[in-house]
Amino acid sequence: MVSKMYKEMFDRWLAADLDDPDLKPELESVKDDDAAIQDRFAVALKFGTAGLRGVIGAGTNRMNIYVVRQATQGLANWVKTQGGSQTVAISYDSRIKSDVFARAAAEVLAANGIHVRIYKALMPVPALSFATRYYHCNAGIMVTASHNPAKYNGYKAYGPDGCQMTDEAADVVYAEIQKTDILTGAAILPFEEGLEKGIIEYVGDDCINALYEAIEARSIRPGICKTAGLKLVYSPLNGSGLVPVTHVLKDIGITDITIVPEQKDPDGNFPTCPYPNPEIFEALRLGLELAEKSGADLMLATDPDADRVGIAVKCKDGSYELLSGNEVGVLLLDYICAGRIEQGTMPKNPVMCKSIVSTPLADAVAEHYGVECRNVLTGFKWIGDQIAKLEAAGEVDRFIFGFEESYGYLAGPYVRDKDAIIGSMLICEMAAYYRSKGSSIKEELERIYSEYGRYLNKVDSFEFPGLSGMDKMAGIMEGLRKDPPKEFAGDKVVKVTDYEKPEETGLPAANVLIYKLESGATVVVRPSGTEPKIKTYFTTLGKDLAEAQAKKDALAEAVKPILA
Repeated sequence: MVSKMYKEMFDRWLAADLDDPDLKPELESVKDDDAAIQDRFAVALKFGTAGLRGVIGAGTNRMNIYVVRQATQGLANWVKTQGGSQTVAISYDSRIKSDVFARAAAEVLAANGIHVRIYKALMPVPALSFATRYYHCNAGIMVTASHNPAKYNGYKAYGPDGCQMTDEAADVVYAEIQKTDILTGAAILPFEEGLEKGIIEYVGDDCINALYEAIEARSIRPGICKTAGLKLVYSPLNGSGLVPVTHVLKDIGITDITIVPEQKDPDGNFPTCPYPNPEIFEALRLGLELAEKSGADLMLATDPDADRVGIAVKCKDGSYELLSGNEVGVLLLDYICAGRIEQGTMPKNPVMCKSIVSTPLADAVAEHYGVECRNVLTGFKWIGDQIAKLEAAGEVDRFIFGFEESYGYLAGPYVRDKDAIIGSMLICEMAAYYRSKGSSIKEELERIYSEYGRYLNKVDSFEFPGLSGMDKMAGIMEGLRKDPPKEFAGDKVVKVTDYEKPEETGLPAANVLIYKLESGATVVVRPSGTEPKIKTYFTTLGKDLAEAQAKKDALAEAVKPILA
């Protein structure tokens, strides 16, 4: 809701003695620009299940230490009602001010008598999830904006199971945040004083090593990489993946790793790729160029918070092909299932999970291997929720794999979020194994397509920036529900599934529409939970790639005017 008090709030900030020296000059620079003031102060960043995310800067609608302190005071109020260890774990990535925001959160928690375990240096999402579980914490905080452009940062809140916070807990935290004055309402104990008192402690090497051991224990064929001679190019995209990913890869026997030099060191400006997302070619361009020069077998890139990994594989003609998240998800599922059956390590009644917008090819592969495939809402917390249900039933070892089409993978229940460290390890292990039997990742993908059909999965995005963007998106979704399309590009709609109706889906309510078409194709429409975008997901099936692509192109053209 837009506040009419935005000018008063701006004047209050302008008059205050602000701790962050970057904020006052920004406020001075916009004091005669009503639109700029409104953009910063007319609304507040909303604390949802994923926490906060916004542009770094001054104001209630920006990411800054005051918004972080206010959010953390709200979190602290909730933690104090929870009993347990009264401990919160904190990690952060390479983004601008991530370390500052992480320390600010620690200071508020410590002032509230809550014990803090914070990483001494940047570490990724899976490390935060692991530490939250390792130290039996009440909650965890990850300071990151994932793959957003450099001007963004964010704050993700986790529950005691290491999974993103439940809606119920997030609602309580948000209510507490709203009671907290943004400039003066948070208690603060200086960080160094917290360290001296022992209420703030750094995460120990025991926890970090236990994470590496848990990941390496999920190897399907231990030792296979030691003799494979795999040549790898890796880019952490100036993020948090460098130390943990290379540590695990070296442990499993991969020694020929070339790091993309321009993207090696942590740098929140992401100077080589304005959008540090491994789904996007531009982010992988330098790595691909280096792979071509060095003749690498494989190129990997992890996003700034290292929960997702993108890959390019070498083809027979020496060129490199980027694989989609769906393709890598299906390849890993096939590799894990076949390998665990062969090794005798497949649990009884195995379970894999994927999001409803990920490829139905995974359902077919899972069925082939006798694995139950559970389809869940978008957002890895829903995969974490399935792991929690298995754990509550004493059956957590049934979970063998989970993935989302947006390059997020997890094998095993040691954390409850996607993990690019294990993703990188298993991708390399898969490449080493296929090489040992005279094949390759690319050839195995073609085998899967020839066996199950040529599935094509593509995602398009429509952006709706500005304060009116969310209203436009809501209007489009409302229009689709009031006047449902009867066909797309002449392909008749035979079934509409509206995920806002849990009584029909058996899943929690979500703003997602799925259209099943007469040809067997599907069109999915959903607003992004973290960005002002509506995403459309297309699945088509053809006798070859050209036919599947032509079907997708026709469907995409038909959808465009609806989302204009």
